[in-house]
Amino acid sequence: MSYDGYGIGHDLAGGSGGKVIVIAGLAFEARIAAGTGLRVICSGDGKDLAAKISRSITRDCRGLISFGVSGGLAPELEPGTCVIGSSIISSTGTHATDHAWSKRLVDTLPNTVYGPLMGVPSPVADPDTKRALHKQTGAVAVDMESHVVAGVAAARGLPMVAIRVVTDPAKRTIPQTAIAAMRHDGTVDVMAMMRSLIKTPSDLAGLLRVAMDARAARSTLRKGRLLLGARFAHPEHHEHGLAEKFGLHAHRTNEPVMGFTPYLPSVSLLADRRAYQRAE
Repeated sequence: MSYDGYGIGHDLAGGSGGKVIVIAGLAFEARIAAGTGLRVICSGDGKDLAAKISRSITRDCRGLISFGVSGGLAPELEPGTCVIGSSIISSTGTHATDHAWSKRLVDTLPNTVYGPLMGVPSPVADPDTKRALHKQTGAVAVDMESHVVAGVAAARGLPMVAIRVVTDPAKRTIPQTAIAAMRHDGTVDVMAMMRSLIKTPSDLAGLLRVAMDARAARSTLRKGRLLLGARFAHPEHHEHGLAEKFGLHAHRTNEPVMGFTPYLPSVSLLADRRAYQRAE
């Protein structure tokens, strides 16, 4: 599944410069990412993802972005914390992300954590495995797309960045019911989730916690997307997101803080506040 511009199959890339390709794992992530001058690929189960990305790269491509939610590995990261990847670690090696582009992301998005991400082929569902991965690799969060994106970027000589928001913290177990509900195309199969829940009713409490975590992560993704502008703060482009338009500057802290809420502008400073509030 791929999205060009704001819809499927429509090339709305305007202005000067080339396209940026955004890779997301889930359908809701792809919808949040979509915008003019972008191609968005929803990887779903990740099958043939590297080939899909490679086929989407044209001569005017200016970079790749891994965008979406992630599992927390560092114990201090709460749901809704935004992580900008400093590097991408996988079983085959480590790829650095683009420093200049990553710096612009960190400077634009408030309360981000800048650190290594781990890429894996399947969900990391239990706290013991998360703890072991953090100890072995130093990665602060884990997802299922970034390592593939980084590998293609390295092979094609393209800059790459990763924007991942923690949904399940390191201490959280993801119930099997939640995993069973994911379709191959990155959408949620509600009926499959209900069937699994009937078989394992003890998953209900965990499923409700996961839903609350996901809500926090989704809110952070939406707000961050508005702040970044049309092409995700790419160094070659100078379009203004809400951060620059309204003078909202990222506040750096030593401790990770969940989401962007402490640094939202007042109503009087935000002329198009309705658009921003729709991201809640």
